Amino acid sequence: MSYSNLREFIDALEKRGNLVRVKTEIDSDQEITIIQHKVLAAGGPALLFENVKGSPYRLVSNLYGTPERVQMVFGRNPREIGEELASMKDELMPPTPSKLWGRRSTIKKALDMRMKTVRSGPVLETVHEPANLMQLPVLKCWPLDGGNFFTLPLVHTTDPKTGGGNLGMYRMQRYDDSSTGMHWQIEKGGGFHFQQATALGQSLPLSVALGGPPALTFAAITPLPEGVDERMFAALILGKPLEVLHRKTTGHKVSSQVEFLIEGSVTAGDDRLEGPFGDHLGHYSHSSDFPVFRVDRVLARKDAIYPATIVGKPPQEDFYIGNALQELCVPFLKMMKHAIVDLWSYAESGFHPLAAMAVKQRYGREALKHAFGILGEGQLSLTKVLMVLDDDVNVRDFYAVSRALREHLDPLDGVHLFAPTAQDTLDFTGPAINFGSRLLLLANKGQNSPLRPAPPPPPKPSEVHPGIRDIRAFGEGVLMAQVAKGWNREEIQKSLEGHPVAKQYILHVAVSEDVDIHDDMMALWGWFTRFDPYMDIHPAKRELQGNKLVMHFPLLIDATWKEGYRLPLEFDSDIEQRVNDNWDSYGINL
Repeated sequence: MSYSNLREFIDALEKRGNLVRVKTEIDSDQEITIIQHKVLAAGGPALLFENVKGSPYRLVSNLYGTPERVQMVFGRNPREIGEELASMKDELMPPTPSKLWGRRSTIKKALDMRMKTVRSGPVLETVHEPANLMQLPVLKCWPLDGGNFFTLPLVHTTDPKTGGGNLGMYRMQRYDDSSTGMHWQIEKGGGFHFQQATALGQSLPLSVALGGPPALTFAAITPLPEGVDERMFAALILGKPLEVLHRKTTGHKVSSQVEFLIEGSVTAGDDRLEGPFGDHLGHYSHSSDFPVFRVDRVLARKDAIYPATIVGKPPQEDFYIGNALQELCVPFLKMMKHAIVDLWSYAESGFHPLAAMAVKQRYGREALKHAFGILGEGQLSLTKVLMVLDDDVNVRDFYAVSRALREHLDPLDGVHLFAPTAQDTLDFTGPAINFGSRLLLLANKGQNSPLRPAPPPPPKPSEVHPGIRDIRAFGEGVLMAQVAKGWNREEIQKSLEGHPVAKQYILHVAVSEDVDIHDDMMALWGWFTRFDPYMDIHPAKRELQGNKLVMHFPLLIDATWKEGYRLPLEFDSDIEQRVNDNWDSYGINL
């Protein structure tokens, strides 16, 4: 079943017992964050808050907080959709009447990838001009956030030259009744449109939708090729044309079924400090100047429901959404690059910090070609660490990846460091915002594979160095050490290299005491969100062979929290206690 608007999806969840209506008055300042965290951790329901302090509007969150609820949006496993569409390329070439008839249902879905203009919709029921943003129950998610942030906005822009549309999701800090920040990260379509408008000396009209078909939300965050209109993809997920209103005020075609529609513009030179914000990397992101979205009006349904989400240390809603979108997109990647068997960005790390790719090589070093291709492809170009393995390695299982690194990673031709490079705006480990480095590890079978035998179980921390609090093997190639604050890196590195067991692991990863290294998810989070390849890799020895710098194993990776890094996210203890004290009044049974 496809859901034409947010209400249909809410009704379906409620009928399944997957939604709770919270009638107690709730504060949008951090209280909802803590409630949702507890509910999501327990695999609990979506939450409809019917009495939000200071707002006449209801708020819904945790809509997509389980894999099952995400799959409801697609109607089936999203990988099946990707495989069905990707298979058409080979099955229908050359096209014949019998082939076309056999794939008629898929062809119909493809033909429905369009917009249907309608004259009216429920979002036209009320118009607030001047705007009334302060009445919306916009969340302050974390204690040190710079303010209240829209977290599920669907931002529509058009190319000022071609008129092509883009739908993206960019956080928006509310400043007052009629202005917000517009946090355009690099590699974002809306930001490219703004650059083009600026070059032409024009302001850029914006339409920001809240709510609407769930398919629209998923389409907005799907890493589609630049120039592909996300609204068309939403129609594909819906299985029918997307009904849109043609707004003369902005020139945009927007879904008629949204709960709120915020219209205005951004202009070059009109900037304001935005942030900090507790983002999906589990830390507060940088504060920086971003364009100000000047709001002219707010349209809304009479009883509009405000949609929101929370991000932070994994897992959160984006963990399940992102994994589903990967499932959908992998078949298209394999269709374009036949040697690629699978590609998986680890949600545990925040997606961009770590990806692993399986390649079936048809000639020597072909994997390197595909690695370069991935690192030059759209948002995948922001991948900080890319590990490339053979086609028989399950790249979604980090233990299998770790074993492949142990068996096949050669320091001479498998370790490639690139610096300086552009970096994900949210990554705080580089020398400045949007700048950092890349690490490429090629661990494909060679003539001498396996290069090393499996190492013994790791030693006790006390056997290595008193500055090590805890130690574990993360598969056969990685030894993780939790180190004390103020640790001496050189001392601990020498102790690990000198230990007869520890030195057999090719990667030594040091993390801070706040990282639970025995929790796989937290171990990956603590590792990949807190190191810059250029600054934080310390090999046992550096050697120049020709013009190639060889970094000999074991490599110590300093993934500790460092001065100058963004702070990790923590609840306000007083608000957390208040939530605990009031829990029974919420009516949420976990």
